[in-house]
Amino acid sequence: MIMEQLIPIASKLQDVLGALGQSASLDLPQIVVVGGQSSGKSSVLESLVGRSFLPRGTGIVTRRPLVLQLYNTRQDTLEDGDEDEEPDEVVDDREWGEFLHVPGKKYFDFAAIREEIVAETDRLTGKNKGIDSEPIHLKVFSPRVLALTLVDLPGIAKVPVGDQPDDIEAQIHDMCLSFISNPNAIVLAVTSANTDLANSDALKLAQSVDPGGHRTVGVLTKLDLMDEGTDCVDILTNQVIPLSKGYIAVVNRGQKDVMSDLSIRDGLTKEEVFFRNHPVYSKDRNILAKCGTKHLAKGLNTILMHNIRDCLPDLKSRITHMMNEVQQELESLGSPIQNASRSARGSVLLKMLSKFANNFANVLDGKGPQESTLSSRLGGSIHQHHGYAHMHELMGGARISFVFTEVFANSLIAVGAFDGLSDDEIRTTICNANGTRPALFVPEISFDILVRRQVARLEQPGVQCVDMVYEELQRIAAQSEPSEMTRFPLLRDRMVEVVMNLLKRCVGPTQMMVSNLVKIELAYINTSHPDFIGGSRAVARLMEKIGKENDRAHAIDHETMLHSPSGNTYDRRPSHAGPGAGPNHTTAGSNSGIMNLLFRGGTGAKPPRPASSSASVPGGPPSIVHLPQVQDSMKPTDLPPTERERVEMEVIKSLIESYFSIVRKNYIDLVPKTVMYFLVNHVRDSLQNELVSELYRDAEVGTLMQEAEDIASRRQTCIEMKDLLQKALEIVNEVRDFNAFK
Repeated sequence: MIMEQLIPIASKLQDVLGALGQSASLDLPQIVVVGGQSSGKSSVLESLVGRSFLPRGTGIVTRRPLVLQLYNTRQDTLEDGDEDEEPDEVVDDREWGEFLHVPGKKYFDFAAIREEIVAETDRLTGKNKGIDSEPIHLKVFSPRVLALTLVDLPGIAKVPVGDQPDDIEAQIHDMCLSFISNPNAIVLAVTSANTDLANSDALKLAQSVDPGGHRTVGVLTKLDLMDEGTDCVDILTNQVIPLSKGYIAVVNRGQKDVMSDLSIRDGLTKEEVFFRNHPVYSKDRNILAKCGTKHLAKGLNTILMHNIRDCLPDLKSRITHMMNEVQQELESLGSPIQNASRSARGSVLLKMLSKFANNFANVLDGKGPQESTLSSRLGGSIHQHHGYAHMHELMGGARISFVFTEVFANSLIAVGAFDGLSDDEIRTTICNANGTRPALFVPEISFDILVRRQVARLEQPGVQCVDMVYEELQRIAAQSEPSEMTRFPLLRDRMVEVVMNLLKRCVGPTQMMVSNLVKIELAYINTSHPDFIGGSRAVARLMEKIGKENDRAHAIDHETMLHSPSGNTYDRRPSHAGPGAGPNHTTAGSNSGIMNLLFRGGTGAKPPRPASSSASVPGGPPSIVHLPQVQDSMKPTDLPPTERERVEMEVIKSLIESYFSIVRKNYIDLVPKTVMYFLVNHVRDSLQNELVSELYRDAEVGTLMQEAEDIASRRQTCIEMKDLLQKALEIVNEVRDFNAFK
């Protein structure tokens, strides 16, 4: 295959993918023509075709994009190096045009082509200068053109006219930007040579998407209108605004030529004479090679061929990917089932129910569903395989595990044994437990009351854990739906209803069982638990703690006496201490005091006696004592705690902390097990039987297996898309070896 055949291949792709509505998404190689109004843009295109066919007039004439495909109809029998010669044989000397929106009709009269462009433009935009981004596709067949694909866009306007909106400039700018943003597009920036190049609207627009000038070709028009003695040699030699692909100068027909009905071919001859006789351009062959429509056409042809050559491998890959996605969509839509027998419908129903149940179990176990279950939309982005999400977030059963370990367990570990319980409440509870007289020992009923209150606080987090797992199972159910389920909305709704009912039936007993775990703990406070600290060990730890504190206090006191001014290390010893008294004497005394306090060997500090309401008069009658008024609300916290009360509170707190830790540890272990048994595993194991028993009924199969109204049209669209993509793939496959052209 010769390289010239690449452009016809791209043109075929343009047709196929244009019918598919996917040409823009695939970024096909093409030449996009941009320029300001009256820059000579239309004249350049007509010179490339060699015929006058574009609408003319004042203001915005081109109001819809025109995709122009040029096909050469000659049989090229030229020898290498004879490109400038005429071909030896012409297959068809006729020239004609064809519109994509009028299939099968040939326009041999190019004036009729102009009229059709105007009519098709007015059909969408109206007759008062409105614009629209929907392109018109035109093919021109001629033995005198070079194969090219060009897109003519509306000229950049500044001021709205007619019924044009106030933001017409922004609309045209956005339309042009949508075409030239294609990374495979060559931007043909047309500028009048008799204006300052720095003010070129076309170059400014091109630089917004191609700042390096790597895919922009500059075209200078109206060189014959430049002031006498001036030229554009500095621009053609890339010295003003450099472009990688450079500039080409052309001279189009002037208004006088158009009015005198000068043909474009005669205009091209006139252009050639202009450059050959020009005192500046004709002196340098390198400059002359950049002048004239003929060189422009050949240059664009070469650029487009190389661009297509570089893009074809990627295009083939993307077309193949699109075809695979359409095939997946077609498989998900399945075969038409309207006329199928009852047994055939029942078989399809059982298959989908089984697939859903298997998907549910697989997602729980971390295997993922059997297929992608994300829905797709034709005309939009085709569904992406959900498996990529596994690399970015937790899915399915892993989320339930996260709830157990990170959310539930860590939250309970952070719960303290005395959260929401103050020392004053502990002291009051102990006093209330003593009743009418102080007990000889620390009252056990106070420990029972307080530890029950703290253990009861664990119930709510457990119930919340069940709710979280319930929500995760709902999420998993949504992820497990087979893609073909979208065909049958009634079946999908009923299946969702059955699954939700099953989950609700299971979540109630699970919550009750989790609550019962706390109630079981509250039913019997097991103080004989091997891990429980017990009363004797609690007292022993307290005694050890107080002993260490006394030792530190005595050491500090001893250090202070050593550095006292008198130098007498015994000047602070109690008078009753014997010669052998030392630190251990103090500790032993303290421990003895603790035991006395606990077992009523001592009473601790006495509260001050209330003052008498009247004073005694010496020698007079005794005064009457009045008690203070008893308050409705009595609190022991109105007085500072005695030494015994402080010791009792420390012992009770030690016991509560020990027992609460045991219960919390058991609860953290048992709640996940309970949830898995009563909820997760039960739903997984009974799901398929539940679905079959509720949905696979003779009376309901016909109703449930009714397809959605749009399924038939979606299936037909898929089939058409598949056929068109297959044609596009065959077109690309005509190029067997992409590297052969490099």
